[in-house]
Amino acid sequence: MTVIVRDLRPDVRADFEDFVRVRDLAMPFFLSTPDGLAYDLTHMHPDAHYRPLLAEADGEVIGTAQVGLVYDSPEPGQGYVNVYVHPERKRRGAGALLVRAAEEHLAAHGATKLFAWVLDEPGNRAFAERHGYRASRSAHFLRLDLANGTLPPLQDPPPGVELRTGADFADDPRPLFELDSETLADEPSDVDYEFTDYEAWLRETWHQPLMSPELTSVAVVDGRPAAFSLARTDGATRYGTAMTGTARAHRGRGLAKLAKNDSLHRARAAGFTQAFTGNDAGNGPMIAINTWFGYEICATEVRYVRELG
Repeated sequence: MTVIVRDLRPDVRADFEDFVRVRDLAMPFFLSTPDGLAYDLTHMHPDAHYRPLLAEADGEVIGTAQVGLVYDSPEPGQGYVNVYVHPERKRRGAGALLVRAAEEHLAAHGATKLFAWVLDEPGNRAFAERHGYRASRSAHFLRLDLANGTLPPLQDPPPGVELRTGADFADDPRPLFELDSETLADEPSDVDYEFTDYEAWLRETWHQPLMSPELTSVAVVDGRPAAFSLARTDGATRYGTAMTGTARAHRGRGLAKLAKNDSLHRARAAGFTQAFTGNDAGNGPMIAINTWFGYEICATEVRYVRELG
């Protein structure tokens, strides 16, 4: 068997479908679609040097890698390489070839530190460590059965609070960008971001095909978004939360719960049967909120880091 690594061809629909197929088999709790991948490839900031890779064995795509630079960080030279191989096609060298191609690409564009998310399984962790990566923090994927589970009952907003949808901000989503920027700054992370580029946010978040303004819920106080739950879907059965957060001045009032509960109820009414979200393992408050909703941890990833040079 001959395994090769090549670029995803932007004009070949089957490449996008194969990429997503392998990714879904390896990570069924992570929302991905061919249209979403195609959009990212076209609209990613040029400074990211974004490069999706495929590993192919005798004509069958068996592995994928998403590769790029963290262009919106004040610390230069940071890159990411996330490799996933078909669960039934491991131990054929695809992962090693993908890592090598990714590292060569990133090094050529000035990367000196690489980050990789690795599913928390002994074989995956050993693979990362053999390639010179060291373990850092961890994060959980959580799943909620929307079809058969029981959501907390809907609650009326407290006085002075109004619930709206993201679609209500279609003409001017900048207030949602500002809230997203503030909440992201407080998220646990081993990478610092300068989340100040509104046009990049529009391209990479708001207009991304998986984004669902209709299912996004926003708690508004005095005409301004105070808390929100940004929703994404695969357009079929899976719903995901991209970010749930509250502006610093309004924390402690239960507004994030209010917004997320509203979004989940509307997602279930729209026919979505599974809800997914992710939490840093150290983010106790958000894990507690998701546990209250009935989410259960379905997988854990470990962040691995490697210094180049």
